[in-house]
Amino acid sequence: MKVNITETVLRDANQSLIATRMPFEDFEPVLEKIDEAGYASIECWGGATFDSCLRYLSEDPWERLRKIKSKVKKTKLQMLLRGQNILGYKHYPDDVVRKFVEYSIKNGMDIIRIFDALNDFRNIEVAVEETLKWGGHAQGAICYTISPIHDLESYAKMGKTLEEMGVNSICIKDMAGIMGPQEAYDIFKALKETVKVPLILHTHSTTGLGPMTYMKAIEAGCSGIDTAISAFSGGTSQPSTETMNYAIKQLGYKTDLKEDVLKEINDFFKPIKEKFLETGVLNPYVMGTETDALVYQIPGGMLSNLISQLKQQNSLDKLEEVLQETPRVRKDLGYPPLVTPMSQMVGVQAAINVLMGERYKNVSNEVKAYFRGEYGKAPGELNQDLVKKVLGDETPITTRFADTLEPAFEKTKKELGSMAQSDEDVLSYIAFPQIAEKFFKEREERKASTVSYSIRKV
Repeated sequence: MKVNITETVLRDANQSLIATRMPFEDFEPVLEKIDEAGYASIECWGGATFDSCLRYLSEDPWERLRKIKSKVKKTKLQMLLRGQNILGYKHYPDDVVRKFVEYSIKNGMDIIRIFDALNDFRNIEVAVEETLKWGGHAQGAICYTISPIHDLESYAKMGKTLEEMGVNSICIKDMAGIMGPQEAYDIFKALKETVKVPLILHTHSTTGLGPMTYMKAIEAGCSGIDTAISAFSGGTSQPSTETMNYAIKQLGYKTDLKEDVLKEINDFFKPIKEKFLETGVLNPYVMGTETDALVYQIPGGMLSNLISQLKQQNSLDKLEEVLQETPRVRKDLGYPPLVTPMSQMVGVQAAINVLMGERYKNVSNEVKAYFRGEYGKAPGELNQDLVKKVLGDETPITTRFADTLEPAFEKTKKELGSMAQSDEDVLSYIAFPQIAEKFFKEREERKASTVSYSIRKV
């Protein structure tokens, strides 16, 4: 059996370790080498890359994608899409989702991994449909979590739903690195018996379980895994590409990876890692193993956010109380997977409950919107007394929230006028209005100064 390996150094490893601060110029020289390595795909876009390009790197994310595509000729490019949220934190109208998918593929994307934070697959239908329409590979993702309502039967059922939706492959997305080897074996065995499409596993090394979990998943029929070149592996990133390749081959499985090329790629990234260590962007803390997630089922990123929030309130002594309150809030909210934006929502509300000294004395706007149905259907039963307290006589939405949204693309395009130089600019603005507007202005200023310099030179 062959195991397909996806390299994450240009997206998730970059995002998990250095907050997506790697500019295009840092990795441009190694792109052709990565293309030669034998990867099944290169995850290089989506997630937080879009936001980070505009906000911190003064790069056009669309231009970055086109530049990567111009260098990578053989290997498929892959991105992460948050379903109806595209790359933002709220639901967008269908016309925006369709345009975003269309232009992602037209600018060079091959595989789009599509997920919904609640595993409410009504929120990924449009993105899946549009990906298939434009000839892309639609990979449906299931967010992995542990709760009384998430069992083998529920995961197998989700897999069947995705297959019936027409996805080309299915990914189990373990964003917190809390899936153990036995759980991986059982889930992939159940999925293998339920669906026929290829199965992929994505995990993180946060808790130290990653490599073991990958091996047991492969043993049960998983045909693809996500890894990071070793310089950017481990900790909150993915397990090492070279290590997993070595172990997989030793156990008799095949991969298409070339070890000599992997060494060249890693040698290239070593000084880049050193640069980020020296500047403090790469905090050695995120390279460690954080096992608290196994006790509290709280992802590492969510835990660091809680600590930061409590420090700001001079209430770090309340951390243990907040950690105990978090699963109670999650239960009240119907056991949502703790992935963006649900992890922030649950964590913030747990902290509010503890700091106020009374549960739900103050309820965040996000939780109110969640109870209204603006994020989708909760996986389990909501605390109805709490819903009544928050919403009063207001009736929650039970249909797909995007059905209530007016089309926005053409309207925004008209409003932007000459500020938007392309349809891609319009999409950037819809996703991140203030940040995109600032980027457009800076781009014009750079262009004007370049022209001015050229005239003086002549």
